[in-house]
Amino acid sequence: MKLAYFLLLLALSTAQAHAETRLAILDFELNDLTMIPRTPAEIERTASIKPLLEKELKTAGYQIIAVTPAAQQQANSGFGYLFDHHDVAAALGKAAGADYVVVGRLHKPSFLFAYLMGHLIRIKDGQLIGNYLSESKGGDNKLTLKTVESLTVKIDADLDNRYTPPPPPRQTLMR
Repeated sequence: MKLAYFLLLLALSTAQAHAETRLAILDFELNDLTMIPRTPAEIERTASIKPLLEKELKTAGYQIIAVTPAAQQQANSGFGYLFDHHDVAAALGKAAGADYVVVGRLHKPSFLFAYLMGHLIRIKDGQLIGNYLSESKGGDNKLTLKTVESLTVKIDADLDNRYTPPPPPRQTLMR
């Protein structure tokens, strides 16, 4: 009887250890402070961040939970609201069935660089468990992807620590 009880406890703990962590990732906001704000290219870049982050986190085995744009818009009371109100973001993630929610912003103070900012919020208590900042120098797609990979490393370090970023591309020497 004791052996059966022990085996049951072992099976339950193993199942919990292998359960996927469920993450909801909200659409990133653009905070463009440049002289020519919100260009179509910057809006497109900002819209690309969420799918890139979802893809990277999926490669590490995280389950991505969808939050509809309508639900996000309804919970949002204006620019930066969900970024600053962790309890509201947590309630939004809880309604979707997530364990954690990522709220992000692309902060662009200059044409030369931008910051990818993220908050990782634990759903069960609405606590901010990660406040991240990754710098991107330039705005091309390769640099945006590298910045998202940097953000993924930071998020994963506070969660399950199983993400391995892709190696840098091989460079050939010109002769």
